Amino acid sequence: MQIDIVTIFPEFFRGPLDYGIIRKAREAGLVKIDLRDLREHTRDRHRTVDDRPFGGGEGMVLKPEPLFECVESLNLAPREGRAAAKQSVILLSAQGRRFDQGVAAELAALERLVLICGRYEGVDERVGTHLADREISIGDYVLSGGELGAAVIADTVVRLLPGALGNAASARQESFAGPESGGNVADQRELSDKSVRPTQARADSTCGSGGLLDYPHYTRPAEFRGMKVPDVLLNGNHDEIKRWRRRAALEKTLRNRPDLLEQGQVSDEDRRLIEDLKR
Repeated sequence: MQIDIVTIFPEFFRGPLDYGIIRKAREAGLVKIDLRDLREHTRDRHRTVDDRPFGGGEGMVLKPEPLFECVESLNLAPREGRAAAKQSVILLSAQGRRFDQGVAAELAALERLVLICGRYEGVDERVGTHLADREISIGDYVLSGGELGAAVIADTVVRLLPGALGNAASARQESFAGPESGGNVADQRELSDKSVRPTQARADSTCGSGGLLDYPHYTRPAEFRGMKVPDVLLNGNHDEIKRWRRRAALEKTLRNRPDLLEQGQVSDEDRRLIEDLKR
């Protein structure tokens, strides 16, 4: 995958892109990330990227000229042909579609992403309507710019690429992971590889989240300051562990994100457990 990040602060990304899974994926050649300095596409001596809004109002607005010239310099497919070319130009915007794991899976199936980082009061509307394919927001709040959002999207998408995680099943089990039949790009591609051993793909005692929150995790020591790991996790009975984990995941979802119960994969047995937990 190729990711281009258009920003007026390229130095911002020296940290987020140089650690963890993103760094390993870049070193392994799974993803190439280029930072595009928007000011390099200005034509005045002050390298101006913003101006006052027409009609009055507070703040400044990013100008369309440098943004169009920057994106057009990347040799992408025409806007109407980007979907077929597995490309997408995304404007980070508080007015955009809310980013979630489903959107991340859609983007991970592409071959090239261009992330435009907004700044100031906003971006000239012509960028969103005639240059970008979609607008995305990482949450219902307002940031000073799109750089944090671009870093979040890059991290979320890259970890879904085949080979980015040490175990493809890791992305299947965690919170918000979609249906096993099509919710995770890394899971689908790597599990289709015959070289992957069944034990690598998924341990018997694990269970997919099905769009809910992940089950609780514990590690050694078994007792810490009087706080004990649940006995069921220590008995080696994978069927009992799996049932406990599913119940615990439902309990955590019911407590922290009950809205997900309407969207995720919930079986009849899950519903009985939920009713029991409510009581």
